[in-house]
Amino acid sequence: MEIEFTDTVFEWRGPAPYHFVRVPEDDALVIQDVAAAVTYGWGMIPVSVTIGGTTMTTALWPKDGSYYVPLKDRLRDAEGVGLGDVVTVRLRIDV
Repeated sequence: MEIEFTDTVFEWRGPAPYHFVRVPEDDALVIQDVAAAVTYGWGMIPVSVTIGGTTMTTALWPKDGSYYVPLKDRLRDAEGVGLGDVVTVRLRIDV
């Protein structure tokens, strides 16, 4: 299953800052339909994420009825992505 959307990069501060893009509500509902079949625990959904020409594996974080897509430093550096940037994200979920 592939999903593509565009949204703004934001930071969630914890012990270390993380950069994310939030999955839109309609797409989150589609993911929730397959979540039980693909989660490896705690609601985490393994995905391949592509921004521009860079693809990496990660896991979606369930949060507030949606999912957050973590953007690893290596991906952000390769694509020149920073806080507040609007990016197009392509997710691939193996179901």
